[in-house]
Amino acid sequence: MKAEKDKVVAISYKLRVDDGESGPVDYESVSAEMPYHFLMGHQNILLKLEEVIAGKAEGESFEVFIDFENAYGDYDEYKTAIIPKANFKEEGKKNKELLKVGKVIPMQDDKGNQMRGEITKVDYRGVHMDFNHPLAGMDLYFEGKIESIRAAEPEEIEHGHVHGPGGHAH
Repeated sequence: MKAEKDKVVAISYKLRVDDGESGPVDYESVSAEMPYHFLMGHQNILLKLEEVIAGKAEGESFEVFIDFENAYGDYDEYKTAIIPKANFKEEGKKNKELLKVGKVIPMQDDKGNQMRGEITKVDYRGVHMDFNHPLAGMDLYFEGKIESIRAAEPEEIEHGHVHGPGGHAH
């Protein structure tokens, strides 16, 4: 079976990232014992990564360099904000556990769009948040292997993502 549209593909990989200053560094490793499952052809992974995996069979290896423009885009200063501390109060009290530098919290903009923001600083002006993807502005180097391929269930195709092992439960 080949990796193609509407197939559930499981991959193991090593991801190295390069911010253009310090050279490539190890970022993430996904083992063969706990592979990453995704539904091919449904924009669940980066397009360039999917292009390299397409047509490969179980057991085959892959390697790809993806520059930041084709990964998560450039770092955007406009995707940062200072939010008043009052917005983070729960039942009238400041939530000290929530307001920690490095914490990533779900937020929504004034149009109701969901987004994730990382707290970068808390000072007298408010809570400084960064809504860029953590890998924005970085070139990516993937090395991996196709661990398994199976036909997707009709419901997975309809929903556009994997269910069951490696996906989410019903």
